[in-house]
Amino acid sequence: MAFNPEHFVVHFINALFMVFTSFLVIGFLLMGYFSTRNSLHYIHKNSFGNLESIMASPLAPSITIIAPAYNEGATIVENIRSLLSLHYVNYEVMVVNDGSKDNTLEKVIEAYDLVLDPNTKPLMERSKPIRGVYRSTRASFSKLVVIDKENGGKSDALNAGMYLSDKDYVGCIDVDCLLLPDALLHVVKAFSQRTQKEVIAVGGVIRVANSCKIDGGKLEEIRLPENWLARFQLLEYTRSFLLGRMAWGRIDSLLIISGAFGFFNRKIATAVGGYDTDTVGEDMEIVFKMRRYMHDRSAPYTVEYIPDPLCWTEVPETTEVLLKQRDRWARGNMETLSKHRKMLFNPAYGRLGMISYPYWLFYEWLSPILEFLGYGLIILCFFLGVINSSFFLAITATVYLFTVMFSIYALLWDVYTYNQYTRPKDLLILTLCALIEPFSFHPLVVWAAIKANYKKLFKIQSGWGAMTRRGFSKA
Repeated sequence: MAFNPEHFVVHFINALFMVFTSFLVIGFLLMGYFSTRNSLHYIHKNSFGNLESIMASPLAPSITIIAPAYNEGATIVENIRSLLSLHYVNYEVMVVNDGSKDNTLEKVIEAYDLVLDPNTKPLMERSKPIRGVYRSTRASFSKLVVIDKENGGKSDALNAGMYLSDKDYVGCIDVDCLLLPDALLHVVKAFSQRTQKEVIAVGGVIRVANSCKIDGGKLEEIRLPENWLARFQLLEYTRSFLLGRMAWGRIDSLLIISGAFGFFNRKIATAVGGYDTDTVGEDMEIVFKMRRYMHDRSAPYTVEYIPDPLCWTEVPETTEVLLKQRDRWARGNMETLSKHRKMLFNPAYGRLGMISYPYWLFYEWLSPILEFLGYGLIILCFFLGVINSSFFLAITATVYLFTVMFSIYALLWDVYTYNQYTRPKDLLILTLCALIEPFSFHPLVVWAAIKANYKKLFKIQSGWGAMTRRGFSKA
């Protein structure tokens, strides 16, 4: 039988779609299974025990919350007040003013009666030069430390705080994030409950605070975002944090902790050199680095993940800001994977090298590229008349329905476990988001990833991409 190039192309495309669909379905089913198991285990494990006893214990470990601030004058005073209101005794709030050009430092000095502390020695070669360290003259603000330094970026600011701290653990957050009052109690419990392994890091769920009512730095009422772009991100965060990262936590292969809510064993974090200032994906890179450090020493360790809704943040509400954010996330992903490429399919790193790293490489990095190229290939094949339309539509419908079902499962699981959005109208709106997300929000994420790859390929310099925040609604 003579070779027919047209038939070969058709069969090849059909096989490609079938393999992609099979991997997608199997992967998401496993993710749903492991995340559900982990969530049930977490709920059962935390159904007994008193968090307040942790706060009252004289053996409670010490924590430094490091909050970098750059041009945050509009909200900095309120943000600090929120951080000083947490239900924990042995902690300090270290705000790092990273060379702000507005009145951030002046507002903090005035509001909290700060004076220069002559006893704190400046860091040498750990960060950009520190101009001064401030502490309050008022006993009610004794937990507050403010570092004023030259601008060096978020990683540099976090390193300054990390190396100046003398506490057991450091919490690295965004200064404009809202932490619930008992957040540190949950974090300390996660660090302390393991006996066979050392917990080197603790991460948690990030919740969307857009349109929520905030008063005096406290979350008064949870509301569904009014902005549709924020609603899509709420759905995405629910799926990613409550299912995705819980699944990786179940098999102890979590390779990223959100920069908005991450806590680390300070000795190990400083032993690996702190945050990398040469990447925009510093939150992911430090977890890679700390895990490799422990693996290379054959030390028993783990990374814990907390699904409780402890941290709330504002997400982008414009396409421009969203694309800049996702561009940065994609570039950070590429930079981290490149720096730690030794782990790929390296059995010495166990599940990290054989499962987790390949996932980040092939799904998080390569998948958007293949998806983008696939759109072009489909259009080309359609015009050439070499595509099996019925088969293509059947596969597309299968993928679409499965992804929608997975998103709806994430929403239902959130209702079952934490039930943040109780109004039926809210759930209907989020279900609608799940139905239209593949055609509206998802292409934006893919396009941002393509732009990021283009920039890396042609070495186009691009920074963080500032996000203009609207601020929280007050009660």
